[in-house]
Amino acid sequence: QVQLVESGGGLVQAGGSLRLSCAASGLRFGSYAMGWFRQAPGKEREFVAGISWSGNGTPYADSVKGRFTISRDNAKNTVWLQMNSLKPEDTAIYYCAAGPTVAVLIRKRADYWGPGTQVTVSS
Repeated sequence: QVQLVESGGGLVQAGGSLRLSCAASGLRFGSYAMGWFRQAPGKEREFVAGISWSGNGTPYADSVKGRFTISRDNAKNTVWLQMNSLKPEDTAIYYCAAGPTVAVLIRKRADYWGPGTQVTVSS
């Protein structure tokens, strides 16, 4: 049974930082591209960042470029999202996802999704 479990969300003031983690189990982690998505109240789920299985490809949404960094460790079956200079508009539920390629993830066609973790940025 495949499981993706996010952690590290919480409440932070604008300008602060958070580091989200996603622990994967039940899949050949090193064969999957991984991605982070977010969904704010009343809005559609949107792509935030992705990383190829090798870690070489890391596209980001324009809204987070230069502030967020995605990384992975295939030996630990874990992907992270380092979020710096957080803004109130970053408030959302953040989801981890696994898919065959980053290009597929960008189209939100993931094979697996985590349950999400809440990030709230106060002004």
